[in-house]
Amino acid sequence: MPELTVTLSNTTHQTLIKLAETSGETMQTVLDKAIENYRRYVFLIQANQAFAALRQNEELWHEERAERGLWDQTIADGVGE
Repeated sequence: MPELTVTLSNTTHQTLIKLAETSGETMQTVLDKAIENYRRYVFLIQANQAFAALRQNEELWHEERAERGLWDQTIADGVGE
């Protein structure tokens, strides 16, 4: 893996050091996990915004609800029982 340089504030660097010490993980692992958690957070924020926008459009919301109804029917089709 190539080495990269990232500039951190002193406060962030100290927090990273403390997290690595208390978790017993390397700073790289702590950063990897933090970035992955932030990626997931951003994904969920964007998904919530898109869902809210969908609900604001009556026509598209009606289509969404109708499609859910079709999918709900597949749950009750008896397959797998």
